[in-house]
Amino acid sequence: MKRRTFINSLGIGFASSLLLNSNGYGSPLADLFELAADERELAEHKIDSIVFSKVKLNYPRLVGKNARLDLHGHGPELDICCLRTDQGAMGWASLRGSKKDVEQLIPGLVGKKISELFTPKAGTLSEKHIAFDMALHDLAGVVLQKPVYALLGKKDPFITKYYSGMIYFDDLEPKYQPAGIDKILEECRFDYGVGYRQFKLKIGRGHKWMPKADGMQRDIEVTKAVATAFPDCEILVDGNNGFTSDEFIQYLKGIAGIKLFWIEEPFHETVEDYKKLREFVQQEKLDTLLADGEADPDQAFLKKLFELKLLDVQLTDIEGLGFTNWRRMMPELVKTGTLASPHAWGSLLKTNYTAHLAGGLGNTVTIEGVTSSSDDMDLTAYAVKDGKLIPPDLPGFGMQLLKTI
Repeated sequence: MKRRTFINSLGIGFASSLLLNSNGYGSPLADLFELAADERELAEHKIDSIVFSKVKLNYPRLVGKNARLDLHGHGPELDICCLRTDQGAMGWASLRGSKKDVEQLIPGLVGKKISELFTPKAGTLSEKHIAFDMALHDLAGVVLQKPVYALLGKKDPFITKYYSGMIYFDDLEPKYQPAGIDKILEECRFDYGVGYRQFKLKIGRGHKWMPKADGMQRDIEVTKAVATAFPDCEILVDGNNGFTSDEFIQYLKGIAGIKLFWIEEPFHETVEDYKKLREFVQQEKLDTLLADGEADPDQAFLKKLFELKLLDVQLTDIEGLGFTNWRRMMPELVKTGTLASPHAWGSLLKTNYTAHLAGGLGNTVTIEGVTSSSDDMDLTAYAVKDGKLIPPDLPGFGMQLLKTI
């Protein structure tokens, strides 16, 4: 039964008395009716087939080292899954996990109603199906002709800041003739042209790639150079756990006077180290956020750090945790006054998924951008305006496959 038919079936007089309440109490009831209609519509579609494929993303430049890892390359090839229904609808997204691990789940999914696997109110219903989490969100949006952020309850999305997450140690490349700081500034100019007004700078060169003192000095010089060249932009820094707490405080002293939007993973998280950093930040009156949770996240320990007010921003990966699990966690973050910014590095698909999570639930301080192009999919519906990322008003995640699956 279609949504309009369902509401009409309630009776015009009865429906009007509920939906048009002058005190505004009708809105939640209208939402309930719409949700029930959505559930009925999803129940009309059964999973007919699940097909796996790959798509290629292309970065606009070689992305270099960070504090711990070597060159990140020119862009990944991603595993995706396509869910088709017996009514001809198709949704697709990144595959969470490996194809080999999830193929065994297919017999238990084919023939199932979408409503048995997914509900707009909560997302994917079973943890064992979380590998198909993104694709189920996309498929539901396609069937219901709604963007994913609207499935989360927001007809007009929250619009969020957007930072370039691909400014690595490219001053150190190529090895035989390092380009120097001018290369970082060149990349920032390119990213500025894309529309970013926040730059996240990788720091920690002295952890692995340069002598400690030289690496620290280069980190300081890069930060100062970008701050000077782009006074209308905000700077984030990411240490990838490449510092001790004392070393990172030394870095902060070296860039005194430069405002940082946030500090990300300066060292492996401990209560002692974050207490020391928080005390320094408060003592020096540094108006910055402390963000962590990307690398090998221990959610119970992270929750403790947030409750102790030693961290401000939860960074766990949008795919690593899962879209549905992020939906569940977001209200808990709000309760503790914790902001969100799911890690999205590596894939513009993850960036776009985050735009819908942020668009529907809010509480997201900024979104990680991974500028990419692709011959396999149309990524152009997302707009960047005034340094913010705007998800499209298109069904599902609003990304169309260009390759035949």
